[in-house]
Amino acid sequence: MGTSKFMVFLSLLGVATSLMIINQAAPADSNLFREYIGAEFNNVRFSDVPINSNVDFHFILAFAIDYATTSTSSSASPTNGKFNIFWDSDNLSPSQVHSIKTSHPNVKLAVSLGGDSVGDGYAYFDPSSINSWVQNAVSSLTHIIQDYGLDGIDIDYEHFKSDPDTFADCIGQLVTTLKKNGVISFASIAPFDDDEVQSHYTALWKKYGHVIDYVNFQFYAYDKGTTVSQFLSYFDAQSSNYEGGKVLASFISDGSGGLSPDNGFFTACGRLKSQGKLHGIFVWSADDSKGNGFRYERRSQALLASGN
Repeated sequence: MGTSKFMVFLSLLGVATSLMIINQAAPADSNLFREYIGAEFNNVRFSDVPINSNVDFHFILAFAIDYATTSTSSSASPTNGKFNIFWDSDNLSPSQVHSIKTSHPNVKLAVSLGGDSVGDGYAYFDPSSINSWVQNAVSSLTHIIQDYGLDGIDIDYEHFKSDPDTFADCIGQLVTTLKKNGVISFASIAPFDDDEVQSHYTALWKKYGHVIDYVNFQFYAYDKGTTVSQFLSYFDAQSSNYEGGKVLASFISDGSGGLSPDNGFFTACGRLKSQGKLHGIFVWSADDSKGNGFRYERRSQALLASGN
């Protein structure tokens, strides 16, 4: 090979290597849309929600909680990993799960664990021990997931009676075991910007981030009136906290917090999409969106489907 040809070869090799590095560093956009459903018992059904066939659509049932209530009291007691159904199971039943998945092949379903409250109090993460909690959780959740024909789990504990390391090992071992057993194919976490919450979820992420597929960060927990620039700053900060994770953009459909759909949410998502950072969108929740005709769900899915 002549000197000039060799130099051209080296130049082209350098360009190719640079492109490979850029492609490896820039995560691809996603057309994933996720929506929580069933927590508010207002008779919303899967079939009420518009589903764009050009997105990957996840319904997330809210919630399964390791608490038990009695018929004579509104109080509830922790059960150390023995999960019970606390969503609107009359309208969101196993047969309805089967029906929506049959009619929409792009739909998968997950169950969210924990949530903010149960009965007349907070839903605490309160294990007796790591081993006993994991054993009970694997058993009870396997039964629920297989009975309903679900595909994944979401972790949304917001109150804790354990240290971050215990939370990390309990949840990490639960997700690892359910995946290893073929019970679930994906898992997500749903933190928000609170010191106690973040300490628990970042501990989980650092030790078990490799088994967590999505970060449903609750950007709507920031102040109402959040601006587009603030939202983008928050997004970059949380992407750093959960480095390497697929952090999803989010809004609350009643407009009570964060960057609302009417005030720039879709502008922010458009910017993230142009930068290759939009890993998907999730909404809290279908129960509230029922009152506005799911117009933001339609717009979210149209944005995610564009260019795919």
